Amino acid sequence: MFSPKKILVPTDFSKYSDKALQQAADIAKEHNSTIYLFHVIGIIQQCAVDYCLDNQIIEELEKKSIDSSKEMMKEQINKIAEAKSLKIITDVKKGTPYEEILKEQAEKKIDLIVTASHGKTGLMHYLMGSVAEKVVKGAKCTVMLVKA
Repeated sequence: MFSPKKILVPTDFSKYSDKALQQAADIAKEHNSTIYLFHVIGIIQQCAVDYCLDNQIIEELEKKSIDSSKEMMKEQINKIAEAKSLKIITDVKKGTPYEEILKEQAEKKIDLIVTASHGKTGLMHYLMGSVAEKVVKGAKCTVMLVKA
């Protein structure tokens, strides 16, 4: 029987991610697993056309974004009733979401990824792509896709 010990839950702080975290919490409670709640902030473009931001401004914006993300993760965890009885580790990285999720999976030797699908179809899916789809294709472990 499959008994995951390390569960990665990527979050974008949407209601869909809340649902994925709740699913992961239910699994973690049953199997005494550790949850790794993970958020990826986008890379801030330093230059646009012929104007560039100072490195110090970029670093300050990234720090504020990371701090804000950590606060939002705490709020998300507080929505889970059994959170106090679970081991939940949070982390924020910057980069391309699906790439960072797959790196995190490999680095932490994750057994299960529980991720949300926003259910975009048609043109929106084509234009934006799907982080969840890329994670499913690239993951070296089981992926549970929580539908919207």
